[in-house]
Amino acid sequence: MASYFNSNHTTSRFLANNQNSVSVSAPAQSAAAPSPAAIPVRSRAPSSKHFSTSVNPPPAADRAATGTASAPSAGNGSVPAVHPLRNTWVFWFRQQRAPGNKNVNYEEGIKKISAFRSVESFWSLWTHLAPPSGLQPTTDYLLFHTGVRRPIWEDPLNISGGKWIIRVRKGIADRLWEDLVLAVIGDQFDECGSGDGTEWPEICGCTISVRQNEDIISLWNRYEVDFKVRERIRDTLKRVLNLPSTTTLEYKTNNDSMQDRSSFRTPNLHDRTPHP
Repeated sequence: MASYFNSNHTTSRFLANNQNSVSVSAPAQSAAAPSPAAIPVRSRAPSSKHFSTSVNPPPAADRAATGTASAPSAGNGSVPAVHPLRNTWVFWFRQQRAPGNKNVNYEEGIKKISAFRSVESFWSLWTHLAPPSGLQPTTDYLLFHTGVRRPIWEDPLNISGGKWIIRVRKGIADRLWEDLVLAVIGDQFDECGSGDGTEWPEICGCTISVRQNEDIISLWNRYEVDFKVRERIRDTLKRVLNLPSTTTLEYKTNNDSMQDRSSFRTPNLHDRTPHP
């Protein structure tokens, strides 16, 4: 599955934008950030015959997700085979400030965007999401598998875990976020876990938090007590994001977050990721 995502990574809309000399920059301030549903459809690189062309795949395609052959269709003769993911994943959206600049309770601000369970349904959803550079400050994207009921510290699958945190300067988060999402849903962190045989993977999900002067990317895992697992996750994270060797990553447990009511520690200036 990981190789499938890698082989199609050149179709990234961010890479396509770079080829057209469109620079990534922080958005201008506005009174209110648009909700994901109101964001216009963005252009994308030439589509593949394997990709879905609708946000919600037809029921027949999803029912065929566990098979390898094409399913017959009355109208078109056949439905292309769907490439299922190992887990079903959900995109969430959180805006810290509501219209009118009023602070919103963390849980109240979390809104579910959509779930997906195949390569095709992922790409058809992804092309409708604005990149991080298109979001207003104090806005988050969250991606978690369906074992996590709510993307919060207190969730049963999150409460004993923690997160690796990367702080990046404005202008480079789009590429890093896309690479991380593809790595997570493409099972590139599968070898990092302890292999306890449970139903859910070691990686719970990932988030990106758009802020005024920086963007913060985090990768959440289930168990913070196993330092070897944490180190393997860190090393894999550096590899899949192609981070410079000088990059500083910080780890924070969800228990610590519940104590100080903050997902991120206050960083020193040298903790920020240099531009690749």
